[in-house]
Amino acid sequence: MADDTLAQLFWSRVARGGDRPAQQFKRDGGWESLTWRQLGEVVRELALGLIALGRQRGDAVALLSTSRAEWVQADFAIFSAGCVTIPIYPSYPPDFVAYIVNDSGAKTLIVEDRGQEARVLEVRGKMGGLEQVVVMAGGDGRRGNGGTLGWEALRRLGREGAERLKSTLADRVASLTAADVASIVYTSGTTGPPKGVVQTHGNHVAALRALAQTLGGAEGDVHLLFLPLAHSYARMESFIGIALGFTTAFAESLDKVADNLREVRPHFIFSVPRVYEKVYARVLAGVEAGPPLKRKIFRWALGVGREVSRRQQQRQPIPLGLALRRRIAQALVFSKLHAALGGRLRLAGSGGAPLPRDIAEFFHAAGILLLEGYGLTETCPILTSNRADNFKFGSVGLPVPGVELRIAPDGEILARGPNVATRGYFRMPEATLAAFDADGWFRTGDVGRVDADGFLYITDRKKDIIVTAGGMNIAPQNIENALKTDPFISQTMVYGDRRPYPVALITVNADELARFATAHGLRPADPQLLVKHPAVMERVGRTIEATNADLPSYARIKKFAVLPVDFTQEGGQLTPTLKVKRRVIAEQYRDTLEALYR
Repeated sequence: MADDTLAQLFWSRVARGGDRPAQQFKRDGGWESLTWRQLGEVVRELALGLIALGRQRGDAVALLSTSRAEWVQADFAIFSAGCVTIPIYPSYPPDFVAYIVNDSGAKTLIVEDRGQEARVLEVRGKMGGLEQVVVMAGGDGRRGNGGTLGWEALRRLGREGAERLKSTLADRVASLTAADVASIVYTSGTTGPPKGVVQTHGNHVAALRALAQTLGGAEGDVHLLFLPLAHSYARMESFIGIALGFTTAFAESLDKVADNLREVRPHFIFSVPRVYEKVYARVLAGVEAGPPLKRKIFRWALGVGREVSRRQQQRQPIPLGLALRRRIAQALVFSKLHAALGGRLRLAGSGGAPLPRDIAEFFHAAGILLLEGYGLTETCPILTSNRADNFKFGSVGLPVPGVELRIAPDGEILARGPNVATRGYFRMPEATLAAFDADGWFRTGDVGRVDADGFLYITDRKKDIIVTAGGMNIAPQNIENALKTDPFISQTMVYGDRRPYPVALITVNADELARFATAHGLRPADPQLLVKHPAVMERVGRTIEATNADLPSYARIKKFAVLPVDFTQEGGQLTPTLKVKRRVIAEQYRDTLEALYR
């Protein structure tokens, strides 16, 4: 069988993988494993269960859950049944869930637990085409509650109908083609309803083949998956695990990632920059809180690591003396960071948002290579990647095999390749025409440049570029990333479109704020009072002044406000990949921003 579809790719891996571990997950305080053979049995029962429920080829099946082993099991069961997966972010409000279910025409909705089921039942009456709700956890048996059944009940349906339906399942897997739709992924826009990106099996398989040529790794390598599977970046990670025979370990939650890294000891991870930024800030904070000798040793070790990194980037040999100092630095300082990440991490991927260059250089100095890549939901979701043997910090790498890039006259990045979802947006012909031209070029909405060696550099989002009242263009993400290299600062948003000068909203790291308050004898326990204290404002102001020194005069932050609470997904200020939602924040803090211009 040719592996031209995700379903065929999966069953080929199951046949080859046999009794080797495929998935790891934590249950009742301990880690459990499923072999490829066992995973195949689960997916077969689920796929047969969906067919028994009446799902026809091409039907939409929606998934509403945090990342967990069952998410991936359901995904490949849906593909195997010849259906189309509709991922939904678990943080979406009920009305958004109803919109996506209705827009996609989903007949079955699989939810994580009874909590998500309760949220769905709030809007059950608005989803006239929905026939069943399946509950992964906590809903083992059938219940007469609006067509709801449990995970085990769905598997039991599959087992009971196996003899009758097994030929139907085999036909659906075999008859799938690269041109068939695999998934419709609704992008998490900041305004208006989300757009459904139509992705074919061929788009995904092309992306996986390109990634396989750039990622490396060996069958049986372990990776820890903790990003939301409703996002195409984490979904690609789950797919590459199938394609290359990796063992996928599922983190308990984002809050437990630090513990799970030490327990699972992954060979590589995929993450968004925010996670690396937090590790970086925690390391620096720990150093600054230590005694003078510890700080001196750390700075010496970091200097050694940076010199090694510089030579490696320039492909120069490491002198014997420097190599000896690096081993000492590793033993005294960097071994602790490696241990915190599991102890056998070979490389780490970064995507979903821009990675500050300082963060990448710090980790490389510590002996950990962060490889930044770039892509969008519309490209499934890869266009470029740095490679272990060919990388440039600050860039998002070289085009992956099969991808072409072009820079438009206005600086926008255009992309073309077999992984680009040229079917466009579901039931949105005007939006499709605006994003994809007749020759297959996709307008990314990002602005960038390509250097003489072919490496792509993202300078900003086209729609996020600030044009001041004086007509000067400012890329806010560059400034925000520079400010966030200070561990005292958690999040930033630069603002100033059609305004006389840029200003910034700043949130501070709660742990660092508490330490700062103790060290300076500041008494206010209320964060709303503490962030307004002159000492805190002066501390943030120093970072802004240092950043301003590297900026042209028109791009310098003239005024700023320190906010009492951090930006969060729950508060609506961050996307699921922890990027700031500028329009939402600007609206929520409209009065604060206006005050900065008075």
